[in-house]
Amino acid sequence: MNTPLNHLALGLVVSVLAGCAVGPDYQRPTVSTPAAYKETGLGTWKESTPQDQIAKGSWWELFGDQTLNELEQQATVSNQELKAAVARVTQARATARVAKAEFFPNLQADPAYERDRTSPNLANPFPRNNFNDFQVPVDFSYELDIWGRVRRSFEAATDEAKASVASYETVWLTLKAEVAQNYFTLRAIDAERAILRSTIERREQALQLAQSRYRGGAASDLDLSRAETELSTTESEYIGLGKSRTELENALAVLVGKSASDFSLAESPLDLVPPVIPPGLPSELLERRPDVAESERLLASQNARIGIAKAAFFPVVRLTGAAGLESGDISTLFNWQSRAWSLGPSISLPIFEGGRNAANLRRSKAVYEEAVAQYRGRILVAFQEVENGLSGLRILAEQNVAQARSVAAASRTADISNKRYLAGLVSYLEVVDSDRTKLQTQREAARILGQRLVTSVQLIKALGGGWADSSLRASAK
Repeated sequence: MNTPLNHLALGLVVSVLAGCAVGPDYQRPTVSTPAAYKETGLGTWKESTPQDQIAKGSWWELFGDQTLNELEQQATVSNQELKAAVARVTQARATARVAKAEFFPNLQADPAYERDRTSPNLANPFPRNNFNDFQVPVDFSYELDIWGRVRRSFEAATDEAKASVASYETVWLTLKAEVAQNYFTLRAIDAERAILRSTIERREQALQLAQSRYRGGAASDLDLSRAETELSTTESEYIGLGKSRTELENALAVLVGKSASDFSLAESPLDLVPPVIPPGLPSELLERRPDVAESERLLASQNARIGIAKAAFFPVVRLTGAAGLESGDISTLFNWQSRAWSLGPSISLPIFEGGRNAANLRRSKAVYEEAVAQYRGRILVAFQEVENGLSGLRILAEQNVAQARSVAAASRTADISNKRYLAGLVSYLEVVDSDRTKLQTQREAARILGQRLVTSVQLIKALGGGWADSSLRASAK
């Protein structure tokens, strides 16, 4: 016998059961982090020191290059990959909102009209065979989340939405780093081309001198041909660098969202000094890198999907009902006597699924284990990239000092050789060799400077850039 007391007891039982959710609650996997980086020559970052400028979002401003700042701003506004990442964030958030909707009952209005006729040869409780049926019902359906399927679904969708935000941050950081790396590489080529232009001018003068000395009988055909060869070789190298520069310029055009045909940068030799980059404590790296945050959010999502797979083994309880108005005459449809309603629970119990549910559970657990491995692997890669950046900067700084000595020595050698040749003490071959060595050392110095700046950018990217103070930091924990 149904009584209000029975309904109340059923509601209390359902409320108690609704508090449980099958499946494991998420716990961040344990990972081992070093106490300090191997490369300690650059020092360790502490919050009390003045080297905390890396926490600013516009980290590229550390280099003090206005053209780079403008390119980074254009990339933020116009890059198409970044716009696609924003759209993916919107999609993921909308998906989470769809999952959240399952917490609420479903109400649906289904007004209808039917004109019916019954056979007069059948028992008919109605006084006539032809009649109208007007209906204005509101249908009600609500799944009691006894086993936590809805909650786990919402957890999974929410974590995936957070992962999409972290993915956007990764795209943003990668974009900014690529703009800076391509820019510094292009400027290093500009520095090499400037050196080659200066060398071409000197070798044109040397060729004129060789021609003059040849006409005067003070130089041989060999000296003249060597001067011509060195000039032509230098011109060829200068032209060849133009190809590399054009390709980098076109790559920058795509990054800033412009057509390569409409984009150009005037040549400007590289003359920057790499900034001091505070590496931070190793434990902070897990909070500063968006790709690590993305990996962990996806891991949490897969953990929640284990609960969804487990909930499939248990019955689904729904409350269904309908309430509305029904009448055979539209004039009486909205009378109180025309009311009609129904209410009752329904239970769907899996009895035989052919092993489907068990297979889905095994798959969910395996996907979770895969995500754990990917998360831990991402952390290992993060430390590898930081160590590479730190050691790269140290080694390149040492190489820069040695190369500066080499440039100075080669310049002195070239000056001495040229004076000895003009004095008739040596052949032109010595001048060619010393000048060629000077050119090589100067170009190598320009390349090393470019590598130092590019490695600085790579280290900033490895450290997570400047997003440590953004709202993503909270979702990364």
